[in-house]
Amino acid sequence: MPKITVNDEPKTFPDPLTVADLLNHLGKDAKKLAVEVNRAVVPRTDHPARALREGDAVEIVTLVGGGSGAVEPPSDKPLKVGKFVFSSRLFTGTGKYTSYPLMQQCMDASGCDVTTVAVRRERLIDKDGKSILDFLDLKRLTILPNTAGCFSADDAIRHARLARELLTNLENPGADWVKLECLADKRTLLPDPVDTLKATEQLVKDGFTVLVYTSDDPVLAKRLKEAGAASVMPAGSPIGSGQGILNPNNIRICLEYLKENDPDYPVIVDAGVGTASDVSAAMELGCDGVLLNTAIASAKDPLRMAWAMRYATDAGRLAYLAGRIPKRLYANASSPTEGMIAGSGSK
Repeated sequence: MPKITVNDEPKTFPDPLTVADLLNHLGKDAKKLAVEVNRAVVPRTDHPARALREGDAVEIVTLVGGGSGAVEPPSDKPLKVGKFVFSSRLFTGTGKYTSYPLMQQCMDASGCDVTTVAVRRERLIDKDGKSILDFLDLKRLTILPNTAGCFSADDAIRHARLARELLTNLENPGADWVKLECLADKRTLLPDPVDTLKATEQLVKDGFTVLVYTSDDPVLAKRLKEAGAASVMPAGSPIGSGQGILNPNNIRICLEYLKENDPDYPVIVDAGVGTASDVSAAMELGCDGVLLNTAIASAKDPLRMAWAMRYATDAGRLAYLAGRIPKRLYANASSPTEGMIAGSGSK
């Protein structure tokens, strides 16, 4: 009975013994293995004829999953806005979808924890008598009421109070907060700075957690924070325009002003992004999140875009935390030039 080594383990088998006999003894499927005897590969067609003798060293290998187990990105702290805590940094909206089922699928694909809903007369019931609430998982999602379409502080305050009453009845935690929009005109949908500040001050007095949509004006952003806004949300570009981050330098200054002495203050880019790279760009600047709607709902394939936005948010955040390399005018070789073998052209 010859003694051979199989994968560094000494074993004894009946004689005579071939590679095929060995695999049969071990209960192995030759199609899923590669065999080496004394460091020489034995093709599968030769297994029945290749005899094994005393002292032979056999290696049997197969394919396994790479790495040492599931690979996860480095941990990150959750996003905190007032008393709310979220794992996803992507906020989505519910408007402009062609159907509620599509909206629901996109919500799931995006991985968002928060979605915005505007308060309107009969807004929650469509022409078929279906309620948007039937397609929102209120156990998973926190509803963020939005004063979209309000053009004065008084209107925005009124809508916020109605939304609080509605969501209180639904027992959703979103009843205590509001995304404040106070617009200047219908053509640009730019925020009215005076009424936005006025509405913020009043809603804070009313006990709301206020997330306030504003321009990328750093001075106004600072004033809104001082007024008690739980999050300032500078626009990347006009609502629904898809132009992306038009003025990254202003966003940087907003971040500097808002996070001075308060590095965890949440700054969320709201409006104007058109595709995944816009979201990554916002996150790479150091923003804490992105709120979007049109970019998914009006894409040619909203479901694919929802997935793209999910990955872009994560990628941008990871890149920001990792810290990008500095930009250089000239090349900087990644391979060392020391110790190179001299070629025929060397001097």
